[in-house]
Formats: sequence, structure tokens, C-alpha cells
Amino acid sequence: MFETISEAAHQGEEVSLAGFGKFKIVERQARKGRNPQTGEAVRIAAKKALKFQAAKAMKEGLNTKTRNRKKAA
Repeated sequence: MFETISEAAHQGEEVSLAGFGKFKIVERQARKGRNPQTGEAVRIAAKKALKFQAAKAMKEGLNTKTRNRKKAA
């Protein structure tokens, strides 16, 4: 499964897993940052990143279980 997701990501495709979520490629723009040790300004290059977005059913399931545990306590 991970190999399939990885291959799709390398091709720029989005992968959806019903009831779980989806993986997609996002482009991060170049930006300015700081070196925390020296405080020196540095340029952070633009890059692509893999982003996961949980499905609505997954989010609702997680929150329902959390609420049920709090009621039982």
C-alpha cells in the first residue's frame, strides 16, 4: 500500500482511501526564515510536500470515541 501511495505521489497524483483520508502533493513557496542558533536570516527554498487530509468519517469517529470515554469517567 505504501509503495502505491509513493508511486502515485511521484507522478503528482492524489490518492484517496475511502473513509480514511487522502494524500496529495502541495507546493510550498520559497520563504525567509531564521537560524535559531545565530539569528541569521536564511532563505528556505521552494519545495513539494506530501499532505494528508483525514476523511470526515475518520474525524467524526475519533471525536465520538473521545466523547464517550469522557462520559464514562
